[in-house]
Amino acid sequence: MMLYAQVHLTLPVWVQDAVDAGRAYPTDQDKVALAIELSRRNIDAGTGGPFGAAVFGPDERIVAAGVNVVLPQHTSLAHAENMAYMLAQQRLQRARLNRNEAGEQDGRYTLATSSQPCCQCYGATVWAGVDRLLIGARAEDVTALTEFDEGPLPADWVGELNRRGIEVVRDIARDNACAVLRDYGTLGGARY
Repeated sequence: MMLYAQVHLTLPVWVQDAVDAGRAYPTDQDKVALAIELSRRNIDAGTGGPFGAAVFGPDERIVAAGVNVVLPQHTSLAHAENMAYMLAQQRLQRARLNRNEAGEQDGRYTLATSSQPCCQCYGATVWAGVDRLLIGARAEDVTALTEFDEGPLPADWVGELNRRGIEVVRDIARDNACAVLRDYGTLGGARY
């Protein structure tokens, strides 16, 4: 038996049509609205869980998008935030989005997500090289409206990110994000 030596993860094909890569998303609300729309479309298409995320560059344009594809891709790492981070890092060819090849600050990058990052995505956020984290629904919304377990976070997780230079803005379009979670929850739990 041979060990696997390659990882290949893909987003659903509909994501390309759902995102306008040439458009600027100037406000925090615009950015989170896109993440929520991705989460909605992911459950409507039956291609994954109710989570969407997008990385935006210094010009307010999208660098990469992600949706939850854990079950279709057979890996617990394929959360929306992680998919967006990995695709943005591959596109820019650097592991820290906001650092150039010399390790110098190279613009401000933002992650917008439909729901608060779980413990796994929180950890990825620490190292991804984003300067801002925009959040729709809270973790308590996710656990109340779905069967997902968001895992443990530091007691002062927002403060921990702030100390690392990452601004956190919560509750952007929270009601809209919760509506997607609620709809997913009525489908009978983690189907995708």
